[in-house]
Amino acid sequence: MTSPEHEQQDLFTSFREVFGHEADGVWMAPGRVNLIGEHTDYNDGFVLPFAIDRRARVAVRTLPDSRTVRLVSAQGTDGVLEFDLDSLEPQGGYGWATYPLGVAWALERSGIRVPGFELFLDSTVPLGSGLSSSHAIECATITALAELTGASLSAQELVLLTQKGENDFVGAPTGILDQSASLRGERGHAVFLDCRDQSVELIPFDAEADDLLMLVIDTRVAHSHSDGGYASRRAACEAGAAALGVPALRDLGVDDLPRAKELLDDLTFRRVRHVVTEDARVLETVSALKSEGAAAIGSLLDASHVSMRDDFEISCPELDLAVSSARDAGALGARMTGGGFGGSAIALTPRAVESQVRAAVLEAFSAAGFTEPQLFAVSPAEGARRLA
Repeated sequence: MTSPEHEQQDLFTSFREVFGHEADGVWMAPGRVNLIGEHTDYNDGFVLPFAIDRRARVAVRTLPDSRTVRLVSAQGTDGVLEFDLDSLEPQGGYGWATYPLGVAWALERSGIRVPGFELFLDSTVPLGSGLSSSHAIECATITALAELTGASLSAQELVLLTQKGENDFVGAPTGILDQSASLRGERGHAVFLDCRDQSVELIPFDAEADDLLMLVIDTRVAHSHSDGGYASRRAACEAGAAALGVPALRDLGVDDLPRAKELLDDLTFRRVRHVVTEDARVLETVSALKSEGAAAIGSLLDASHVSMRDDFEISCPELDLAVSSARDAGALGARMTGGGFGGSAIALTPRAVESQVRAAVLEAFSAAGFTEPQLFAVSPAEGARRLA
């Protein structure tokens, strides 16, 4: 297994081979798994993600007298991509380069002058998996650029600038869940985030202590936050809040759902019901983790998936099969994670039955004629930082 020191040296070497000189440093930001709390973030609600031990790393060198950006991805086949910082257009169709360019653009819009820079990316977060590969790139890049420009920005300021890049430059109407996990995560903890006041509490989440593991089932059905499905769900939530006379769905409780059912059409009601009950499940999960540990949250994960499948309608046959086959084989609870329409499911699995859960999922996908999923375990990891 390659040591972290060798990994960093490899990135320095790759940068030098491409650009012909040394990088200023190497920074990283992790992907994330959202333990529970889906589509609650842009409704001023509660979320409970954790940073994972799969990450994007960037080697970066600034070009102080230039406005040119040169980008290379170890996972790409398009060579060196070159851009002019003064010619960037929001939603300009830059492919994967949209993500590092977007946070540079956001920094500049905040009044921080970003010089030209060269960047070499290497990421172990699977693309399109619902594990926030794009935010890992954004958070690694903004962490590097903030340090290299001498900007004294708090983690919360970095979160909001990354959101600005994502919303206004990438064109994805996302909340602050993903970047909060990536920038503020800590090993052995989940990040309990109140999306209204952006307060954070680290909640112990140590599945290993209960002889459990979190198994990710990447269905390899790619998804995108910038498509219409995500935007239409957000619009329905905003319409529901307006009709019910509240600033955001966060301001409703389960007791308000009978009134909502009377006032709203069926589709909008089901969208609202998912968010309201999901907020309640996040709070229940936090309480259970504090008082009983990871083994107590399985039924909450299950209920979350049913709500996303039936009320929010963001699942797909592959995600549903991943969840049901994992549960039938012995997982304590399972749900899709991420924005939906593809991506990954997670299954809280006793270590003793890991092999049979993996085998059952693979067999179920094969029998259904689906693409073979990728399965791997993740654990809560540290957030974005400089590595070298």
